[in-house]
Amino acid sequence: MSHARAAAVMAALACLAGAAEPAERLADPSREARARSLFRETRCLVCQGESIDDSESTFAADLRRLVRQQVAEGRSDAQVRAFLAARYGDFVLLRPPFSAVNAILWVGPFLVICIGATILVRRARTAPSAAPLSAEEETRLASLTEETMT
Repeated sequence: MSHARAAAVMAALACLAGAAEPAERLADPSREARARSLFRETRCLVCQGESIDDSESTFAADLRRLVRQQVAEGRSDAQVRAFLAARYGDFVLLRPPFSAVNAILWVGPFLVICIGATILVRRARTAPSAAPLSAEEETRLASLTEETMT
């Protein structure tokens, strides 16, 4: 078997492994496509770093069934997202909406950077300047400079 053919077989197997059971899929292809799109936007609360489309946990499978059920009942994408957020919190959405509750998560990093920059600028402005050299220090500097030049 050539390397290209082996790679093609491996890719096909990977696609099949991620596919849902045919009995779970929605009969209407457009609704199934909507459900799959929602899967990619929904976080698996067990894996936390993966969408429910990528996760193989039983919780992700349950959420996929729940999303398909919501889509089959005719709910819009926004209604499905709102249902999931109401049930599991905004964390279940991979891109949570901006709200007063999570504003600190969106604005917090910028505030930290601004506060740090302000502190650095103020310290730079108020740093003590170097005092002028005394006559003795100037004489000593001149003698050291002459020694290095010669």
